[in-house]
Amino acid sequence: MKFYFKPKKNKIIYLIFFIIFFLKTNSYSEEITGYAKVIDGDTIRIKGNKIRLYGIDAPENNQICSKPWLSFNIITFNKDYECGLKTTNLLKKFIKNEKLVCEKKSMDRYNRVVAICFKKRRDINSWLVRNGLAVAYTKYSKKYIINENDAKKEKKGLWAGNFEMPWEWRKKRK
Repeated sequence: MKFYFKPKKNKIIYLIFFIIFFLKTNSYSEEITGYAKVIDGDTIRIKGNKIRLYGIDAPENNQICSKPWLSFNIITFNKDYECGLKTTNLLKKFIKNEKLVCEKKSMDRYNRVVAICFKKRRDINSWLVRNGLAVAYTKYSKKYIINENDAKKEKKGLWAGNFEMPWEWRKKRK
């Protein structure tokens, strides 16, 4: 019985798979590490790199939202607050001048790095959405939908009151 094994052909196939795997896994593995300056609720700067947080959208710094202030039986009085500034300030407080690691996903049309950023291995993007400080930006990613649903159920942050989705708010002000 003869075996027709063609080692050269198999080695080439394995080499091709290895190269494809290597290129695929390293295409997004660029990391930016350092201390961040918070620009707004979904944008930071590290070492001159402006970084847009991937898969989320936070209220703009001058965006106003409302939340319940006083309730009597069936009547609720709402109070306006600067939800964009609140998100920005809470993100600054959360980061606390600690080193971040941001994994680059892509570049956006404004030439910003789009990335998932971590503080001690904790996903900052997820933290913002889970606490109702930002929403899942489903136009670009479905990654944070579960975090958003949890925040909605628990009426955290933005979900405790009324707000306009950040992309809708920006569109009206162009």
